[in-house]
Amino acid sequence: MRYEMRLSGSGGQGLVLAGRILAEAAALYDDLNATQSQSYGPEARGGASRSDVIISDRDIEFPKTGKLDLLLAFTPDAVQRYLGDLGPGGVLVLDEESVPEAPEGDFLVVSIPFQKHARDKFDRAVVANIIACGVITNLCGKISPEGVRSATLSRVPRGTEEVNVSALELGLALGRQFAENRPT
Repeated sequence: MRYEMRLSGSGGQGLVLAGRILAEAAALYDDLNATQSQSYGPEARGGASRSDVIISDRDIEFPKTGKLDLLLAFTPDAVQRYLGDLGPGGVLVLDEESVPEAPEGDFLVVSIPFQKHARDKFDRAVVANIIACGVITNLCGKISPEGVRSATLSRVPRGTEEVNVSALELGLALGRQFAENRPT
C-alpha cells in the first residue's frame, strides 16, 4: 500500500503543518512509513504553498509523489496547478468557499467550506487546516483518528490544544459522512 496526497493552497493556511501532522500520525502512531515535503513561494503569506505526504506499509524508496490519491485544494490556483497530478479514481477535496466550481473528471469531489466552518464554529480561520486533517483521515482510511489526534496535540502551539482538537473532531465527523457515502 502506497498512498500519496497533496495539500495545497496559499501561504499562511497551515497546510505544511497539516502535512506534518498526517505524516507524523502515520509514522509515529500507526507504525507506517511516511514522508512529508513542502514547497512554497518566497512570500510569507499569500504565495502558493503545498505539502506532499506519502504513506506506505513498505519502505518509501522514492519520496516524490507520482499520481496522487488525494488532492486538497484550498484555492482555485491550487486546483489549476495540481489537478493533473490526481490519479484516476482519486479524491479531490475542495474548500467550497474558495473553490465553488468543482472541476469534472475521473475522481471523487468532496467540497466542504473549511474556512467558513473554522470562522463560524471556532472564530478562528486558522483551524481550517486541522478540520481538513480530520476529513482527510477518514477519506484516505490509512491513518487512525487517534494517531492524528496525538500528532495534532504534539504539533499545535501551546494554549490552542482544545480548539484544535475540537476542529479535528469536526473534520473527522465531516470526513466520516463522505467516507460512508463514497461509491466503491
